[in-house]
Amino acid sequence: MEAVSVIIPAFNEEDGVADVIANIRLALTKARVKHEILLVDDGSKDQTALRAYQAGAQVISMGENRGYGASIKAGMRQAQYPLIAITDADGTYPAAELPILVQMTQNADMAVGARVKPGAAIPLVRAFPKWLLGQWANYLADRKIPDLNSGLRVFRKSIALRYEGLFPNRFSFTTTITLALECHGYIVKYRPIDYAPRVGRSKIHPVRDTINFFSLVLRVVMYFKPLKVFIPLSGILFAGALVNIFNAYLRGLTVLPGSTLFLLVSGVQVAALGLLADLLVKRGR
Repeated sequence: MEAVSVIIPAFNEEDGVADVIANIRLALTKARVKHEILLVDDGSKDQTALRAYQAGAQVISMGENRGYGASIKAGMRQAQYPLIAITDADGTYPAAELPILVQMTQNADMAVGARVKPGAAIPLVRAFPKWLLGQWANYLADRKIPDLNSGLRVFRKSIALRYEGLFPNRFSFTTTITLALECHGYIVKYRPIDYAPRVGRSKIHPVRDTINFFSLVLRVVMYFKPLKVFIPLSGILFAGALVNIFNAYLRGLTVLPGSTLFLLVSGVQVAALGLLADLLVKRGR
């Protein structure tokens, strides 16, 4: 199997980070996978960096809290191997799955640990937003995505670097790379995994981060598949115009209301913008 650089972004995770590093090293060593472990300390105020260093990881310090995505990007720049694996420092993801995901990338561009097993300990406050976000992404990506933003995955560094400018600095890194590869036709494989209760306190803000995730999915798909947004919007405008025309007919009007003409023109303009955006996307590939 190819060598892998394991990147662990961490912010105030002193309670669980050492065990995570030990479990990763054990799993990859047992599977005879050449590897390095990079702990990216995202401005922690506790002993996260010290405990990671004592556990044998290479520690990269961000100096201040820059965000989950920024930490992964910093880790990728220093990673020496062709495969990149990411996981969390809170003990939620099973390290034993990493060698399997590495093996899966021999025939794929990215392998994702999907938190779809019945016993996966996803907090209830995040379960419904996660499902709703998944349905939205499935429509926009034209396929069923088992887990849009799992934090356990292995992907090729060369491919990820092509999209580095798109990756946000916060929690939406995983969502972006999933949609980028799915929308551009890369081979992405998913493997059901367990998901344990975290060690320590979560850094997720359910309402704010869910809203950010939805807006991010929309922006990413506008970049890759703009027709999935523009054509339905154009259809809604045309449908409104047809309703106005039918209403005018029932009322016996001989002149169409100005709102009907506005809806018709707007529908044509939105459709034209969508076609232009799609052409620009395809020419830019």
